[in-house]
Amino acid sequence: MTKARDTANLTGSGVGLSLLDIDAGTDIGAALVDADLMIVDDGAGGTNRKATMSRLATYMGTKIGGGMEFLASSGAISDGTASVIFNQFDASKYDYYIFNILAVVPVNDNAELSMQLSADGTNYDSTNGNYHEETTDKTGLVVSPNNVGGASGELNGASVAAKLSNIHSTTAKTVLESRGIYQDTDPKIIKVDRFSHYEASAAAHTAVKILFNNGNIESGKITMFGIVNS
Repeated sequence: MTKARDTANLTGSGVGLSLLDIDAGTDIGAALVDADLMIVDDGAGGTNRKATMSRLATYMGTKIGGGMEFLASSGAISDGTASVIFNQFDASKYDYYIFNILAVVPVNDNAELSMQLSADGTNYDSTNGNYHEETTDKTGLVVSPNNVGGASGELNGASVAAKLSNIHSTTAKTVLESRGIYQDTDPKIIKVDRFSHYEASAAAHTAVKILFNNGNIESGKITMFGIVNS
């Protein structure tokens, strides 16, 4: 039987706030995950609706200026993958982007990891000379040096943090700044490097393709983050 004090909080439109006694509930006993649900009032005085925790994460990411928001991941790259494409760019939300390249290993020995740009999400610019490494013409923005080892026993590959700037701009050239470590073609040597590369002319882009200039990708993982507008 509903207690009299509780009945007073029942209305035709729902249950009064005082009846939501969460102290009497059982603890979830685990970390919160994206699929967990919560109740929200859809606008002040609106309709109570359920929402997932993933929606809260997205909301928080758009409200914290300068914060890093996860956008996409390649997952574990399988042997023989030709390239990995990312198209989660949005000038209304993000100032620039960070790509975390983790132990990306080439199938062939002595390869260079690069990033090619696309204005339409379909065609990727691979023209030699449309990208520059200081005074050297390139077929893409260089993510790692051109001597990443891929021979037997050279499984460290390239582990690099790459900052991509100006990809939305039609007046400033797109620039990639990379820093990290890579497996040299000598299996005894792992090198540390820092470098920057830029597009020859200014243009806005909607997608990028990450690939080796010599053969496919054997293994690794690439994750993309957006830096929220500040």
